[in-house]
Amino acid sequence: MEKSGVAIVGLGTVGQGVAKILLDHGDRTGRHAGRTLWLTHAVVRDVNKPLDVDLPDGILTDDLQKLIDDQSVQVVAQVIGGIEPARTIMLQLLESGKDVVTANKALLAEHGPEIFDRARQLGRSVAFEASVAGGIPIISNISQCLSGNQVQSLHAILNGTSNYIISKMDGEGADYAEALADAQALGLAEADPTMDVDGTDAAQKLAILAHLGFGARVHWSDIPRRGIDSIAKSDMEFAKHLGYRLKLIAYAELVESGIQLMVAPMMVKIGEPLAEVKANYNAVSVVGDAVGPVFFHGQGAGQMPTASAVVADMIDTAVGRTAITFKTLELWAQDNKRVDFASPGDLEGRFYFRFDVVDQPGVMGQITGRLGQHGISIASVYQHESRNENQQTVPIIIMTHHAPESAAQAAMKQILDMPTVADTAERFRILG
Repeated sequence: MEKSGVAIVGLGTVGQGVAKILLDHGDRTGRHAGRTLWLTHAVVRDVNKPLDVDLPDGILTDDLQKLIDDQSVQVVAQVIGGIEPARTIMLQLLESGKDVVTANKALLAEHGPEIFDRARQLGRSVAFEASVAGGIPIISNISQCLSGNQVQSLHAILNGTSNYIISKMDGEGADYAEALADAQALGLAEADPTMDVDGTDAAQKLAILAHLGFGARVHWSDIPRRGIDSIAKSDMEFAKHLGYRLKLIAYAELVESGIQLMVAPMMVKIGEPLAEVKANYNAVSVVGDAVGPVFFHGQGAGQMPTASAVVADMIDTAVGRTAITFKTLELWAQDNKRVDFASPGDLEGRFYFRFDVVDQPGVMGQITGRLGQHGISIASVYQHESRNENQQTVPIIIMTHHAPESAAQAAMKQILDMPTVADTAERFRILG
């Protein structure tokens, strides 16, 4: 069978997984590609670092230039993280006449326009299935399989670390710090988990999906986001009592004024598919105007699920499918903006409010009166009774009908100014 030379830059967790598939399953890749993807270079920063993959002699190198100069290699999996030197290396690979496959969502979210414009100028392609939701083939499904649709909405769980933490809080009654420590012990959270738990990682992925699904060109940092690090265990319990679960949702909705985007913890009705996504799994719920609702679920991270997506892109690139798709889609092209970014304040939705209040007559009426001043109609009220006479405040839970985000924010601010309401109040959007 014909051989096509391929290479890997970066042999971290994902890179080693890619090498394992290429080396152990050449027959499999050969069946799909019509040729064997023959690994000729594996470029690393430190050739003495221990690896969990057996590489044939002569493949491992710390000399990137050796790969750049090898014209027999046309497809490179660039699987190093971060912005630099990943950006510089990717541009160097493209300029040397190579097509690139990447799993680096942060790089694409930050420098997608520059990288894709340069690839087009050079007649090269960039494939990036593994950059969002790991082993779930969401990039190809949105950009190709659902191309007969106008995507109406996309609601997703895109960060496995956050989902593991809040699943543990919900299922076992753990508090946030305990659940985070457990995730770190299992290797599901970094020593510094900030980008996972503050919503940054999910926002970067949402920016990519919003471009593919809606034609939106929005920088990830402009997407309103809130993480899970401030979720109280009591709110997880109240949500469950009301028939909901809290999930960190990447939210995209097409409305008349454009696309509305946000990343935030939201209450999802128990029994709905997104509510049942457990542990470190990811899921994406998409509604198209022709196909209706479709749902994707699987492992959103990890060595082999992500490597699976990288190798699939390498096969498509070697065969030539990626080049056709890349040229046709014109991703991140300057003139490929099909929809505007709508004001987050105009986003309509139902809300969960929790107010910790002094237990005295008239407080409930004052709160509902202020909600009414902002046009917020109440669907239900639940007041938790005092557990002991020394308790300073009691929680009041209010579920609303639909109202604009701006009205909910203004009402919350006004209610928190009341002397009978503690500053520990909470508000979550109800999905659906």
